[in-house]
Amino acid sequence: MTILKQISKFLGSHTSLVVIMAAVVAGLSPDMFAWVQQGQRPNVILGIIMLTMGCTLSTDDFKMLLRRPTDILLGTLAQFTVMPLVAYGLSHIFGLNPFLSAGIILVGCCPGGVSSNIMCFLCRGDVAFSVGMTTVSTLLAPIVTPLMVLLLAGQQIEVDAIGMFKNICIVTLIPVGVGVLFNYFGSKKQWFDDVKAVLPGISVIALSCIVGGVIYTAYPRLIENGWQLMMLILAVVTLHNGLGYLLGYMIGKMAGFTTAKKRTISLEVGMQNAGMATVLANGFFATPAAIAANPLAALTVLPCALSCAYHSISGTILAGWFRSRDNKKT
Repeated sequence: MTILKQISKFLGSHTSLVVIMAAVVAGLSPDMFAWVQQGQRPNVILGIIMLTMGCTLSTDDFKMLLRRPTDILLGTLAQFTVMPLVAYGLSHIFGLNPFLSAGIILVGCCPGGVSSNIMCFLCRGDVAFSVGMTTVSTLLAPIVTPLMVLLLAGQQIEVDAIGMFKNICIVTLIPVGVGVLFNYFGSKKQWFDDVKAVLPGISVIALSCIVGGVIYTAYPRLIENGWQLMMLILAVVTLHNGLGYLLGYMIGKMAGFTTAKKRTISLEVGMQNAGMATVLANGFFATPAAIAANPLAALTVLPCALSCAYHSISGTILAGWFRSRDNKKT
């Protein structure tokens, strides 16, 4: 168990590196991740990630939601407006085809990711506020995410909002709820602390599998379009993520938040659950039937997969920059 804890700690501290390595391996040998895309495995893997998130939530976290409703409401509102609208604007500015546009919009419409909680801790942000925003946005995702995608991308591409609602409920709310119950009943057991220490590593491995599976699906399109396509997607993902950080911080400033809370809302708005976006893109836009009808449908997953790695990298850099400013002041 000690070895497993050490491995988990390493994986959790080097999430972006592990995800990038998985993407590189998938690019060199795509067939290694073919198993990920079989049947319901992508949904199961995402469910495992959400289960690990639920195991980190306690009754104190939910009590905190009741004590700070205004802050969390403002933060969640910012999250579900800034990122979807920025994604919609960028898709038009760059003239993206409907499938790439749907991919980046899907990223923008997903809730906050668990990684943002870690980044807030690293930069001395308001961790309780971060956990509250992530929790609320995740609970609202089954309704808000499909509706926003339908509103912003439905004119260009067919969106199965009802199917997305059912899918998010199954692979998000249920695993999170089970994780919360595990935490509630197991928190008094000594063995549960060991289990929780291993969960970050499991989450990182699961996320890496999702990214590898996406590269496998989109590999033919990547070979066909080469670096030009990758640079285009990278530019869009970088601007989407960066503007999220900037606008989130500005919203916190206008609301009169403390420095810790401004950093938190910046990270929460900018960092999305791109793993969820990747699974949804793969399950509703880049299905075998959709790709058979139009091979370009496979491109939908690329902005989501790239966001998985990039958000972790940029979040780490931003958190480090915030931390360095504190050190200079000290």
